[in-house]
Amino acid sequence: MGIGLLPEARGRGYGTEAHQLLARYLFAHTTVHRIEADTEVENIAEQRALEKAGFTREGVMRGCGWRDGAWRDGVTYSLLRTDPPA
Repeated sequence: MGIGLLPEARGRGYGTEAHQLLARYLFAHTTVHRIEADTEVENIAEQRALEKAGFTREGVMRGCGWRDGAWRDGVTYSLLRTDPPA
């Protein structure tokens, strides 16, 4: 799952809220058991938003994405249906 925010909307909790709403919707209306989200290691704000939304950091994937002429490391997060609500 992924979201994108305009620079003027960042830092206001919208990312956290979007993650929470999408996760609640998926768990309420589908049989999905696990939701995954990935972000770049340098994207600390996104990592904080995912953690505030209840996602668990699972680990770093080395060299998993190519952007701006370089391989980038990524971080994987997950939320399980059985996890306590954030």
